[in-house]
Amino acid sequence: MRICSFLPGTTEILYELGLGDSVTGVTHECDYPPAAREKTRVIMSFIDPEKLSSREIDEVVGRNAAEGKSTYLIDRDALREASPDLILTQGLCEVCAVSGNEVTDAASVLGRTPEIISLEPSTLGEILDSITIIGEATGTAQAAAEITGKLRHRIDKVRDHFEAMRDRPRVFCLEWLDPPYAAGHWVPEMVEIAGGVNGLGKPGEPSFRVTWKDIADFAPHMTMIMPCGFSAEKTLDEIDAVMKNDEWFSLPSTSNGQAYVFDANSYFSRPGPRVVDGLEILANTMHPGVMKGYEPPAGSVVNLKNYMRFEQFLG
Repeated sequence: MRICSFLPGTTEILYELGLGDSVTGVTHECDYPPAAREKTRVIMSFIDPEKLSSREIDEVVGRNAAEGKSTYLIDRDALREASPDLILTQGLCEVCAVSGNEVTDAASVLGRTPEIISLEPSTLGEILDSITIIGEATGTAQAAAEITGKLRHRIDKVRDHFEAMRDRPRVFCLEWLDPPYAAGHWVPEMVEIAGGVNGLGKPGEPSFRVTWKDIADFAPHMTMIMPCGFSAEKTLDEIDAVMKNDEWFSLPSTSNGQAYVFDANSYFSRPGPRVVDGLEILANTMHPGVMKGYEPPAGSVVNLKNYMRFEQFLG
């Protein structure tokens, strides 16, 4: 079977299922595992996040949406070369991937109709369901069951640590820097499982724009900064977009040194196996030492008070 993955999360799932050799086409964002970078790229973006600020990216996406234009380009020659029997895509967010109509239209160059599976996970459970669906479609159902069983066990282990906890911090998860967005989909669920009180974000529903007054009114004890698709390094390069706001300095999380930057691209943005790593990273950040013996992956989280002089951090 020849498979094209139109989403980084599904690429990660395919490799977890042992199907790396069957992957013939990926997107420009498919960078994990490293072997995925060597695959033919069938989708490119008109946006270079390394060259544009979060404000500029938001403006380009908004302008394209208003004009009915896509942010992505399917390379039809590359797709023809990849010659997939199966295409994996998603309908969750057109900011993150090409639309289903574009995929169907582009597939016409193949001269035959490949199977197209569109996945729309919005919760942790639905992410695990996606692994099951892909496993059933690729003849790897047993491997999928083993993987989802292990991931579910890890989720339950975190839940067991904090389920009875009553003294929970108010947590705000910032999914975009400028303008600010409250994280949605599976992130609010992760906060609750990890022993926090979710603020502003709505479990299972899309992320949405908020104001800094909204954030200040919630008065989070902890602020988790995880812009969609950004590494921790990229976020730190743009941290002034957050700190320029007067309300930032009124937040309890700022004065208490409880503001954190995460590698969102690896552990929070993508609906794939590593969101469970993200859950563990989040839980350990919110409640250090409770999960005895746990060490977060290197570079996965940075406390802003350790990133710069504390006096400068406080303004």
